[in-house]
Amino acid sequence: MAAPAAAPSTHAEVKSPMVGTFYASPEPGAKPFVAVGTRVAKGQVLCIIEAMKIMNEIESEVTGVVKEVVATDAHPVEFGQVLFRIDPNG
Repeated sequence: MAAPAAAPSTHAEVKSPMVGTFYASPEPGAKPFVAVGTRVAKGQVLCIIEAMKIMNEIESEVTGVVKEVVATDAHPVEFGQVLFRIDPNG
């Protein structure tokens, strides 16, 4: 018997628009911009990606609730890598 197929995710995925280093907070030791369970608005800053010594703020494209923080703080990310999953119905 085949395993049941996973239901398609209804969560919006926020992906990295560039290669760089992911930072969850505005500065070392500061509280993260968002965490699982945080309600976010469209345009709200979710994280920073440092690329070529430039700090790029990554904003939410949807309003909803953060369901998953996929990227690891202070670690490299690739172009198109999922950083967050947000439930627009949350």
